[in-house]
Amino acid sequence: MFVDRAKIHIKGGNGGNGAVSFYRAKYITHGGPDGGDGGKGGDVIFVADEDMNTLMDFRYKRLFKAAPGQDGGKRNCTGADGDDIIIKVPVGTVIREANSNKVMADLTVNGQSKTIIKGGKGGKGNQHFATPTRQAPRYAERGRISKEYDVILELKLIADVGLIGFPNVGKSTILSMVTNANPKIANYHFTTLSPNLGVVRSRWGEDFVMADIPGLIEGASQGVGLGHEFLRHVERTKVFIHVVDGAAIEGTDPIDNIEKINDELEKYKEGLSKRPTVIAVNKMDIPEARENYDKIKAKYESDTVKVFPVSAATNTGLDDMLSAVARLLKEYPEDIVFEEDYDEYDEIVEESAPFTVEQYSEHYFVVEGTGVEKMMGYTNIDTEKGFAFFQKYLREKGIIAALEEKGIQEGDTVKIYDLEFEFYH
Repeated sequence: MFVDRAKIHIKGGNGGNGAVSFYRAKYITHGGPDGGDGGKGGDVIFVADEDMNTLMDFRYKRLFKAAPGQDGGKRNCTGADGDDIIIKVPVGTVIREANSNKVMADLTVNGQSKTIIKGGKGGKGNQHFATPTRQAPRYAERGRISKEYDVILELKLIADVGLIGFPNVGKSTILSMVTNANPKIANYHFTTLSPNLGVVRSRWGEDFVMADIPGLIEGASQGVGLGHEFLRHVERTKVFIHVVDGAAIEGTDPIDNIEKINDELEKYKEGLSKRPTVIAVNKMDIPEARENYDKIKAKYESDTVKVFPVSAATNTGLDDMLSAVARLLKEYPEDIVFEEDYDEYDEIVEESAPFTVEQYSEHYFVVEGTGVEKMMGYTNIDTEKGFAFFQKYLREKGIIAALEEKGIQEGDTVKIYDLEFEFYH
C-alpha cells in the first residue's frame, strides 16, 4: 500500500540528573563534593533513504523517543549519553510541525539527515556548586527536559517525468507499456488512487523515473476529490506528459480538458503549468481520434511543446514520445529539485521563551530557560552598560518577580548557568 502522509509524535531524550555525593575513604569522613554530571539525552534525527518509497511503516508506529541520559554518579563519574533515535523516511519527505504546519525539514537527497530535536543537557553534579564559603553543597542540577513535537510527514515523489491528465485517459496503460511498473488498470474512473512509479530503460540516453499521477479533476487545486493529495506529487517533476483521450470516448472536449488541467496546475502552484511538457494524444487506434489530434496539434504544437499521436493499447507512437522526453531531460541538471516556498519552522522566540526558577536550598536559587541562556551568551555583565541590561532583562521578563514569589531574601545566592551572584534589590 502506498501511504504518502502520516502523523507521528517525536521526543528527544531528557538529560540525566547531576549527582549529590561526597568523597568518602578510610580515615576521610568529610571529603569534598564529588557528584558527577548527568549524561546528555539522545537526539531525534531523520534520514532520507532511497530504499523506502512509502510512509506505510508510520501507520503502525507513531511514537518515537530518544533515550535519556543516565544520571551522574559518585567520584565525579559522568552519566552515559542517551542513544540517538534515527528515523528513516523516503527521499522527498517533508517534515512539518503539526500545530503551525511550518516546515522543519525537507529531505530531497539520499542520505540527507536533519536533527529535529537535540537531547536535553545533563545536569551538573554538586561538585560544581562548591565555593570557599559553601564547601558541602547538598544539591545538584536536574537534567534538561527535551522537546517533543507532533509532526506531519508528507511524501512528495521526486520523479523525472510525470504522467498527468483526467481520469481514464490511459496514463496507467502507458506507464505499464514503457516501464517495469505493473499498475492496476481497468476501464473506470479513479482506478489509480495513489501514484505508481516505473523506470524507463532509455535507448536515448540515461534511464529515467516516470510517475503515473492519479487523475486530476476540475477543482483539484481547491482540494476537490483528492486533488491536493494528487497535486502534491507533481511539484518535483521535471517534465510532464499530458495524456489526453483523443477519441473523446466520454463525450468531453479534449482541448477543454487540457485547459482545465493546466488551470488546476497553475492555481495550485504558480508556474507549474509552464513546466516542460509533451502532449500525448492517446487512443489513436480509434478512428474518431484523428480529427481531435489535428485540432490539438494545431493549437498547442510549438518549439517548446510537442504533440504526439499514441496508442497505449497497441504500443504505437510511444518511442517517438519518449525520445522527445529524453531530450527535454538532458536540459536539466541531473540532481535538480524544484525550489518550493516554505514557511520554515522557527524555534521558540527568545522574547517569549519560558524560564524556570528552582530553589535548591534555603538560600540558593537557580534560574534556567532558553531565552535566559541566549541572553547570557551575548551580554557582558562586567561592563556597566552590560550589567544594566542584565538587570533590566531580569526585571522585564518577570524573573525578579518569580524569585520573590519563591521567597528569596537579600543576600541569597542566585545561579544563572555559569554566573552566581548575591541577590539585592
